Amino acid sequence: MTMLWQPSEERIASANLTKFQTYINERFNRDCRSFWDLHDFSVHDNERFWQGFWDYAGVIGEQGERVLVDGDKMPGARYFPDGTLSFAENLLRPDERADSDEVALIFQAEDRLREQVIWRDLIARVGRMQALLLEAGVEEGDRVGFVLPNCPTSIVVAMAANAIGAVWSSCSPDFGVNGILDRFSQTEPKVLVVCDGYFYTGKTFDTREKFAEVLAQLPSVERSFMLGFVDADGDVGEALAGRAERLDVALARHHAATKPHFKRLNFNAPMVIMFSSGTTGKPKCIVHGQGGVLLKQLTEHLLHNDTVPGDRTFFFTTCGWMMWNWLITGLQTGATVMLYDGSPFAPDPLVLWRFAQEHGITGMGLSAKYVDALNKQEVRPKTVGDFAAMRCIASTGSTLVHESFDYLYEHVKTDVQVMSCSGGTDLLGCFVSGSPTLPVYRGELQVPGLAMDVQVYDDDGEPMRDGRGELVCTKPFPSMPLGFWGDEDGSRYHSAYYERFPNVWTHGDFIEMTENQGYIIHGRSDATLNPSGVRIGTAEIYRQVETLPQIKESIVIGQPWAGDTRVVLFVVMQEGESLTDGLREKIKVKIRHGASPRHVPAKIVEVADIPRTRSGKIVELAVRSVVMGEDVKNVEALANAEALNNFRDLDVLQQD
Repeated sequence: MTMLWQPSEERIASANLTKFQTYINERFNRDCRSFWDLHDFSVHDNERFWQGFWDYAGVIGEQGERVLVDGDKMPGARYFPDGTLSFAENLLRPDERADSDEVALIFQAEDRLREQVIWRDLIARVGRMQALLLEAGVEEGDRVGFVLPNCPTSIVVAMAANAIGAVWSSCSPDFGVNGILDRFSQTEPKVLVVCDGYFYTGKTFDTREKFAEVLAQLPSVERSFMLGFVDADGDVGEALAGRAERLDVALARHHAATKPHFKRLNFNAPMVIMFSSGTTGKPKCIVHGQGGVLLKQLTEHLLHNDTVPGDRTFFFTTCGWMMWNWLITGLQTGATVMLYDGSPFAPDPLVLWRFAQEHGITGMGLSAKYVDALNKQEVRPKTVGDFAAMRCIASTGSTLVHESFDYLYEHVKTDVQVMSCSGGTDLLGCFVSGSPTLPVYRGELQVPGLAMDVQVYDDDGEPMRDGRGELVCTKPFPSMPLGFWGDEDGSRYHSAYYERFPNVWTHGDFIEMTENQGYIIHGRSDATLNPSGVRIGTAEIYRQVETLPQIKESIVIGQPWAGDTRVVLFVVMQEGESLTDGLREKIKVKIRHGASPRHVPAKIVEVADIPRTRSGKIVELAVRSVVMGEDVKNVEALANAEALNNFRDLDVLQQD
């Protein structure tokens, strides 16, 4: 595979990863000379790795006597069972920053709102919000929910809830009533913070009537507050009157409470409930502990992403995607966290790149589908500037195809680490990530995550060095979920990750290891195609099809047919294009030559749109269910559920 980037000797020497290697060598008398030496240590001397990383990262709290108990059990292993800390205290570090005028947050909402928040003000806001939650009767273990744009207030609410010891959960304000109820009716929050509306594609959306309907069906909510996001001075409106209080008015009662107080909880105390975005039923409520999330995400910010104080770190996300939770942990490092809300294409496709150039973003985080869309639209970010500060471009959400690597190096910046990574809501982090001290190869994810014993298993549960198989993790890690909310006997949690291969985490990705010790992910294993018993990753087909200029987007499924499975490809055409017989044949030739004859679809069908989750992932299983005449149970997980209608009762799929 072609090498696209090689870090300089200076870059390698100055990297946090290199400094941590030296720290580990000195503290534990090791001889780690490379990332691979360090990874080997992190997996095979796992307890000392986490013990050392806690101290290196300057985590505030007490480790306790034990590092790991029941380390041979998955699920069941627990890290630092006697340890105590506060997630919010570690992110805000008020003893160091309470009087700081350095910028903690920079926020922008399309071309409507801009705000910078210094550390002193951020900490004071958390103090006032904490006082308000206490006034509302919030106690340790209570749930606090918020449905807010990706703005400073969302961070303030999460930190204030954690400072008390409450458990927070969130989603974005574009969710429908049923989508919000599907989530919060399970977690039963005592307090819910909502907004008056949000901006998207240059339009203003009023959400007050929607939230009134939500609150009417959430009996657990004792107090609700409304952020004036689109109108800072507006009232709650007729619909929310009597149901919610203006947040700014409520906070004004606590103007003197400018110093938060942090309750240090057990390392494994519940901190946040994350919601899965699947379409097979109500969202799973995944409970994460505060210490495990902190340590896991800090390894990524500090070591894999090489974040240092003064950096400006960004990921394009909403409060409904796990990358929001990941992004805010960057505060611990002393970096400025960059928040953007709205469409990445409004007022035009260069808006995020102007944001990056103007503010000197050092770490740019984007979804793979967004990068692919930029390439398709021939958007040229270099016209905005040289992005001199930018050292890393991270991508996740789906597979970053080979051509997207080419695009970023050609049209954004040549001297930058393109870091494709993969993990998920399930672990609030990555199984496969990047390293600032190693080369980037076209189409490859660089390395396994530190302390993650990632392996590729065949169908019999045997490790593979060559070929494609299941991504598994054979040893525990701190950010394994504590369980699922409401899953009293743990059966649903066990079934989700540990059922296929006992005592091993099976993640659900179809993956292969490369000769460079990197990885290529070929799609979700539950969406893997099996024509004539041969396993084919959907990403292999997308990579070929979506290089064709006539094709805007595609989705592929396996359709049971004549006692076997046939490959069916659906395509969305670019404006002004149509799917002719000649183009069908061109698509087949492209797939046959670029992948293999077995990848060639039996049917190629044009559709107007493709359904996707609110974080931008296309949903092969939902489309397959519709084609097979089955119900899609959790359509509220979709940003455009109406697109499912494009796949219903298609005559062409009832023919040979």
